[in-house]
Amino acid sequence: MTSQTAEKPVRNRPPALRGRARRLLREITLPGVLFAVLALLILAPVALVVLSAFASDTPRPGNFGLTGLTFDNFVNVTSAGSVKAALNSLAVGAGASVLALLIGGFLAFVTARTNVYWRGFLYLVGLLPMLLPSYVGALAWSVLGSENAGLANITLRDLGLPPFVDINNIAGLIVVLALYYAPYAFLLVHGALSLMNPDLEEAANVHGAPFGQVLRRVTLPLVTPAFLGAAVLIFVLTVENFPVSQIIGGAAGVETLPTYIYRLMNSTPSRGNEAAAVAIALVVVVLVVTALQRRMLARRAFTTVSGKGMKPRRIDLGGWRLPALLAGLGYFVLSTVLPVLALLFVALHDSPYIGTVLGAFGKPDAFTVEAFADVLDSSIAQRATVNSVVVSLAAALLGTLLAFAVAYVVQRTKLPGRQSLEYVSMLPLAIPAIVLGLGLLWTWLIMPIPVYGTLAVMVIAFVAAQMPQGFRGVASSIGQVDRDLEDSAVMHGASRTRAIATITAPLLRVGLTSTFLLLLMLSMRELTVPLFLFTSDTRLLSIVIFDDFDNGILQRAAATSLLYCLVILALSILSRRFGASEQR
Repeated sequence: MTSQTAEKPVRNRPPALRGRARRLLREITLPGVLFAVLALLILAPVALVVLSAFASDTPRPGNFGLTGLTFDNFVNVTSAGSVKAALNSLAVGAGASVLALLIGGFLAFVTARTNVYWRGFLYLVGLLPMLLPSYVGALAWSVLGSENAGLANITLRDLGLPPFVDINNIAGLIVVLALYYAPYAFLLVHGALSLMNPDLEEAANVHGAPFGQVLRRVTLPLVTPAFLGAAVLIFVLTVENFPVSQIIGGAAGVETLPTYIYRLMNSTPSRGNEAAAVAIALVVVVLVVTALQRRMLARRAFTTVSGKGMKPRRIDLGGWRLPALLAGLGYFVLSTVLPVLALLFVALHDSPYIGTVLGAFGKPDAFTVEAFADVLDSSIAQRATVNSVVVSLAAALLGTLLAFAVAYVVQRTKLPGRQSLEYVSMLPLAIPAIVLGLGLLWTWLIMPIPVYGTLAVMVIAFVAAQMPQGFRGVASSIGQVDRDLEDSAVMHGASRTRAIATITAPLLRVGLTSTFLLLLMLSMRELTVPLFLFTSDTRLLSIVIFDDFDNGILQRAAATSLLYCLVILALSILSRRFGASEQR
C-alpha cells in the first residue's frame, strides 16, 4: 500500500509538466509569431542600418555586408558637408516648427474660442492643406516662387512692379514646410482648447485681469502639452522630410540630412555605409528632441478637464473679427488656392515656356488640355496609377489586419511579451522615413525571399512605415468595446477565435474601417519610403511626379499632381461619409 502511494506522484509528474509546457507553448505562440513578423518588418531594417554604419561594405545579395567593421564611416558625419546639412536641418526644423505653431495655433484659437466670422469655414481651412501632399505643395511653390521664371514674379512684371519673390532658399524652405505642417498644430491645439476648463479663465476675469494677460498667463500655459507635442511632431516631420527639401532646397543648394543621405546613396560609387552613419545621426537628433519634450512635460501638471460638464466661453473679438478672418483667408490662399491655381495654369498652358501670365488670358489658344490627355494616355502614368492603387489597398488591408492582431494581444490579453509588441509597433515614429527606406532596401536585397523589384516589397515597406498609425487607430477602438461581450460568448461555448470574429470584429467595424482608410490615404501620399525600392516596373504616382519634376517635365508633373490630389480628395470624402454611415 505504501509503495503504491509513493509511486503515484512519480507517474503523474510527467503529464503535469507536459500540460504546463503545452499551455506555455500556446501562450507564447501568438505573440512570438507577431514579434517575428514585426522584427522582420521593422527591427531588421533598423539593425541593418546600424550595423552598416560600422561596416566597410553594404548588404547585397549573397553578402550581409557586415565584414570589416570600422569607425571610418563616422568620419563623414563630422565632415564639413555633413555638419552643414545637420545645421540646415536644425534651422529648418526649428523655423518651420515655430511658424507652423503660430499659424496652426492662431487658427485653432479663433475657431475654438472666439466669435470670428466664418468660424466653420476657417476650421476647414485649417485642415485643407492635409489633402495636398507636402511635395505637391513644394512643386507648386517652386513654380510660383522661383526667382526668374516663377509665376508670381512674371505676374508682378506684367503689372509693371519689381519682382521680389524668391522661394529657393532656406527661408522659403521653412515657409513651405510650415504651410503644410501647420494642420498638425491646428488639430492638436484645437482639441486642447476645446477641452479646457473655463473656470480658471473666469476666475482671472473676475479678479480684473485684462484679455491679453488672461491669454498669456492662463490660457496658453494650460495648452502647453498640446503646443509642445505639436512642436516636437512638426520638428521631427520637417527634419526628416526629404521631398520638400529636395525640391525647394535643391534649387538653392541648401542641403539637409535627408537630401545628404540621398546624395550619398546615389553617388557613383554608392556610399551606403557613410549614408548609414549619417542616418544614425539623424535618428539621434529625433530621439534627443523627443526626450527633451518628455522631460519638460514631466515637471508640471496640466490637468484641467474635470468630471463636471463645461463649455468654454467664446471670446468676443470685437473689431478684430474681420482682421482674424482675413488672416485665416490669407493662409488659405497661400497654402491651397495659389498652389492649385499655379499647377492648373502650368498644366493648361500651351507651352512649357511662360513669358506672361496676365497676357495669356487674352489669347484664346493659350490654354489646352493636352497635358491632362497625355497623362491619361501615358502607359507610365497608367501603370503607376494601377501600382499605387494595388499597393495602397494591399498595404491598408494587411496593415489593418496586423494592427488588429497586435492591438488585440496588447489590449485584451496577458500573454508574455505583449508590451514588447507595442514598443516595436511604435518604433517607426522615431525612425525617419528615409532611414527606414534605406534599411528596407538592404533587408529585402539579402532576404532569400524574391520580393525585391516587385510590388510586394512596396506593400511590405508601407505596412512597416505605417504600423504606428495602424496600431494606435485599432488600439483606441478596442479600448472602447467592453470585453464582457466577448467573454460572454466564450462562456456559452464559443471558441475565442469565433467570439472575436462574430462579436469583437463586427463591433469594431467603424474603427477598423477608419484605420483602413487612413492607411490607404497615407500609402497614396507616401514618397520617401519607396524612394530606394522602386524599379521602372514598380513606380508609384508619387515617384512619377517627383521624377517628372526632377527631369524638368513641369507640365506633366503639374497635370499628374492635380489628378493625384483629386484621388486623395475622393478618398477623404469616402472615409468621412463611410465612417458617418457606419456610425448611424
